[in-house]
Amino acid sequence: MSEETKNGLEAAETATQDELEQIVSLKKGDTVKGTIVKIEDNQAYVSIGYKYDGVIPIRELSSVHLDNAAEAVQVGQEVETRVVSIDDDKERLVLSKRAIDSENAWEVLQQHFDNGEIFEVTVADVVKGGIVADVGVRGFIPASMVERHFVEDFSDYKGRTLRVKVKEIDRENNKVILSQKDVLDEEFAANKLKVMNELTEGQTLEGTVQRLTQFGAFVDVGGVDGLVHVSEIAWNHVDKPADVLSEGDKVKVKVLKVDPEKGKISLSIKAATPGPWDTAADQFNIGDIVSGEVKRLVNFGAFVEIAPGVEGLVHISQISHKHIGTPHEVLKEGQTVQVKVLDVIPAEKRVSLSIKETEEAPEPAPKAEKPSKGSSVRKEDLGDNPNVSLSNQGLSITLGERFGDKLSKLK
Repeated sequence: MSEETKNGLEAAETATQDELEQIVSLKKGDTVKGTIVKIEDNQAYVSIGYKYDGVIPIRELSSVHLDNAAEAVQVGQEVETRVVSIDDDKERLVLSKRAIDSENAWEVLQQHFDNGEIFEVTVADVVKGGIVADVGVRGFIPASMVERHFVEDFSDYKGRTLRVKVKEIDRENNKVILSQKDVLDEEFAANKLKVMNELTEGQTLEGTVQRLTQFGAFVDVGGVDGLVHVSEIAWNHVDKPADVLSEGDKVKVKVLKVDPEKGKISLSIKAATPGPWDTAADQFNIGDIVSGEVKRLVNFGAFVEIAPGVEGLVHISQISHKHIGTPHEVLKEGQTVQVKVLDVIPAEKRVSLSIKETEEAPEPAPKAEKPSKGSSVRKEDLGDNPNVSLSNQGLSITLGERFGDKLSKLK
């Protein structure tokens, strides 16, 4: 027998002896390694070098609920398991992957917790009040700790990969609470500080409307929200932000103020667009007749808006051809009127307007004719008008003219 053959036989005998020792020494509680060779709906078969394969029931594959064994292992995967029971007569060897995973997990989870480490988990199930991940033990993520925003339905989270931190760990009670929100909050704070340090007052940039409130709109500028107060949304008056904006709108904004200490950013949409007075000189010319709305009435005149944000004054003397004591006599707020542009000075934000010059002046009233000198005036023609009196001279001339011939005969 050659030396090479002899060595081969010795190696085979040694291997056989090792297998026999393993078979003999295998007992409940032992830790063994093996390879997944087959998967059925409710169990996985493992080859551990024993005279028959072991099985891992689905409940022993993971610390969380599984619908199918394939969710936890794949054929060809190496696994470490613990012997739960062994029955050579029935060739039944039950193993547990969950038991080994759980033992190894606690130490790792404690380390993650102590160091505040971020690690990835896969969502295994959606349950009442939150979601569950298999981290060697059952890791629970409450609904309030999944995202920075409210989530109503987590049904599509199953199978997602999340980055989490250990929020709470209690090995004695087999309790592990995880949080993705803590990770997102930290990243948001770091990014917010970075963005705020890069922002400068007067800078113009594009943002996305995130939220609308009664007092304004929150706009995302590079991952950080800034407030556009309702008075800074448009050049014309806005009652409610929702009247002119919608969540998701892309808007151009100008940075008004940055306060890193308070974490506040003040933005303006209207300041990022040309103001009404910037275009007033091109929009209105002296002599133009335009339509406007009466916005305010004061003792000396009326302010009429002829374009969003552009108000001109109609002086009381330019309201009506007839004399009026106050503008309230002929105008009311909200009324639409035609006005003529008398003067435009954009630099001073001033426009002079006239209402009466858009209307034809009324015909002057005819003057009463005065009686010609020497003409006869009869008292009955004057009637009882107290504003008319007859002088003695006027009366004597009238009597002389009427009765002259008769008087001369009496002489």
